[in-house]
Amino acid sequence: MKFGLSKRDWLIVLIFALVKFCFHLSIANNYELHRDALLYYSLGQHLDWGFISVPPLIGVVGRVATWLFGTHAFALRFFPALVGSLSIVLIALLVKSLGGRRTAMLMAMAAYLFSPVYLRTNSLFQPVAFNQFFWLLSAFIAVQLIRFKNQKLWILLFFCFGLGFMNKYAIAFFMAGFFIALLISQHRKLLFSRYFVAGCFLFLAIVAPNLVWQANHNWPVIYHMTELQRTQLIHVTLSGFLLSQLLMNIQALIVWVAGLTGFLVFKKYRSYRFLSVLVLITIAILLILRGKDYYTLGLYPVLFAMGGVVIEEKLHRKIEYAILALVVMISIPIIPINVPLLHYDQLRAYTEPVAPFINRWEDGEVHDIPQDFADMTGWKQLGDIVVRQYTELSVEEQQNCVIFADNYGMAGAIQYYGHSHGLPDPICFNDSFILWAPDSVRNQSLIYVNHELGEDVEQTYDSCRLVGQVDNPYFRENGLKVFYCSGPSDTLYAYYAKRVASFKSRYRKM
Repeated sequence: MKFGLSKRDWLIVLIFALVKFCFHLSIANNYELHRDALLYYSLGQHLDWGFISVPPLIGVVGRVATWLFGTHAFALRFFPALVGSLSIVLIALLVKSLGGRRTAMLMAMAAYLFSPVYLRTNSLFQPVAFNQFFWLLSAFIAVQLIRFKNQKLWILLFFCFGLGFMNKYAIAFFMAGFFIALLISQHRKLLFSRYFVAGCFLFLAIVAPNLVWQANHNWPVIYHMTELQRTQLIHVTLSGFLLSQLLMNIQALIVWVAGLTGFLVFKKYRSYRFLSVLVLITIAILLILRGKDYYTLGLYPVLFAMGGVVIEEKLHRKIEYAILALVVMISIPIIPINVPLLHYDQLRAYTEPVAPFINRWEDGEVHDIPQDFADMTGWKQLGDIVVRQYTELSVEEQQNCVIFADNYGMAGAIQYYGHSHGLPDPICFNDSFILWAPDSVRNQSLIYVNHELGEDVEQTYDSCRLVGQVDNPYFRENGLKVFYCSGPSDTLYAYYAKRVASFKSRYRKM
């Protein structure tokens, strides 16, 4: 396939991609890993065809990253940075495919490069960065399918869908929007092809292991989505969702609105009008199902490309450069509150004027810094306390000691920082750690991590003493305590077996 990029065009594209890649790598070690990244790292230590809250691909990426680069924050942030840089290249190629020239390419790439929200997602080791990449790649392949009428591209498109599904189930929203948009467009005949059928089978072959895993574990994805609907998605409102769409990429508002409306209105873009329809239908589906507002972020890089094409075609060159400058100027003051550039004290001072909007956490209270940043500190101190206590035990005591953590962030931190010290996997009854908890334990001593020592633990052990506490005012779980409990009673075995069975029963096929 030819895209019409000259050597100079390629040089510009590669410079943009390299700048983004180097920026992310330069800040990769500024903050600790996010609590979710610690979970995904742990998934990589227990590879399987599925997990409770996510499909398996993120675990594979984490395993490969640590195998290549070691157990470092840099390692786990390498691939999110890489797919962000590859997205720059895809955006440029998409612009050319839609008929744009160099100015359109610059506009679209700048809108993405300076977007605080994509700088944020490509700085975190989470499925969301890869999800956005698969949405963009799927749209790019779909455009090539329509552009060249090469039905063999269905195979490639469904392969991309399959990998996207194995990364994050949210690609199902994109797929639904895509097929509806294509069905009501002038390109619906492309659906009637043996390659389309072959692609469907390929998709099923890719996702089948995960579906089998889900079936064998009583469909945890359904339970997980039900819990999200009950605890988080119930708060999604029409006004809040739509307002978020305006604000998430406000620095490039002119660009993506021009793309969305221009491809709907102007006849010149009739062949690719389905892209705007795809965006609108996908947003409508998410609204109906009360999806999270950020699920749509995979759509905006496509809109950036479309907007660059429309602006280049319809506006004077001076106005184009003015819009380009505006994109950059609006982005710069927003970037420090989205990526780990500033020290915590600096971040607190920087966000103070807008704290009610930026620093409001899930608990509804306004704190010193944004919640995501508070989730990227304190974990190393926790890990060091647990490692110190465990290594102080005799060899015999270590062999008869278990570690328990109250949630996946704590458990992930212990596994991450304890890996090189030979610590046993922590036991945790939260998220996928439930799957790895042993069905029974011997009458063992316990390193217990929680904010308070539970009454049930006190009743099960003769002695429980505080051995450490996390002291970090910016840590979301500041004051987290580590206890060492010894002298287990005879009831420990039965108590633990009953408790772990109550958690695991939810994920066993009846």
